[in-house]
Amino acid sequence: MADPVDSRTSGSRSFLGGVGDFLRGFRVWGTSPGLMALGAVPALIVGVVVLALLTLLALNLPVLTEWLTPFAQDWDELWRSSVRLAVAAALFVIAVLLAVSTFTALTLAVGDPFYERIWLGAERRLGSFDEPKELGFWPSLRRGIASGSRLVGLSVLLGIAVFALGLVPVVGGVLGFALGAVGGGWLIAAELLARPFDSRAIDSREQRRLRRRSTGRVLGFGVAVYVLFLLPFGALFATPAAVAGSAVLARRLLEHRVTGAGGGTSVRAS
Repeated sequence: MADPVDSRTSGSRSFLGGVGDFLRGFRVWGTSPGLMALGAVPALIVGVVVLALLTLLALNLPVLTEWLTPFAQDWDELWRSSVRLAVAAALFVIAVLLAVSTFTALTLAVGDPFYERIWLGAERRLGSFDEPKELGFWPSLRRGIASGSRLVGLSVLLGIAVFALGLVPVVGGVLGFALGAVGGGWLIAAELLARPFDSRAIDSREQRRLRRRSTGRVLGFGVAVYVLFLLPFGALFATPAAVAGSAVLARRLLEHRVTGAGGGTSVRAS
């Protein structure tokens, strides 16, 4: 029996529940490996490009940092190094955030037709679902591009806050990365939940309300996806699993809407 979504559930338990929803998406690798492998192809193509750009930035980070801090040129070595180290850390943290968000947006846009099939397969396994009319390749691609553009735009705004926080001496880099993981994870989770919610004709306002009522669970799901995307080749396996896991997470949040905070039913993903 799975845990019901409950607003009274402790934050850590709710967060771990979201992580579990994501991990359940990996079960689809065992039942439909061919379909999941197709979903890994867009992730591989986009991942190579994004990783190459991130590596290029890392190699040129010292030069870029000096260019951004000409005012520190005549400072004492200690202060100059400290300021430039903070700027370099902030730049790299925001680059990682934007890299993950851009990767997610581009991968979901390019691979939307494949991910729609993965998501539908997960929904069928969960049962009791009125399947929407398939959009077809081009409408599906346009939908993916539109939602991906929204994700990148919001990530840029978040990146500004991450950059500012990253400039805090000593702890700025860590705090910036933490904010990036939490904020980026939330945005990724919202993006992945859009498909199962849209298919049920749930408007954007109601989607936001559902996410807010289960903030811990949504964060657990999104942060787990975000962190795994940072691992070498992790996104190849995680992207199709995240799409499948979003079906589980969406049903968890919908249980809360139907049953309220006082109870719930189980969701079984096989």
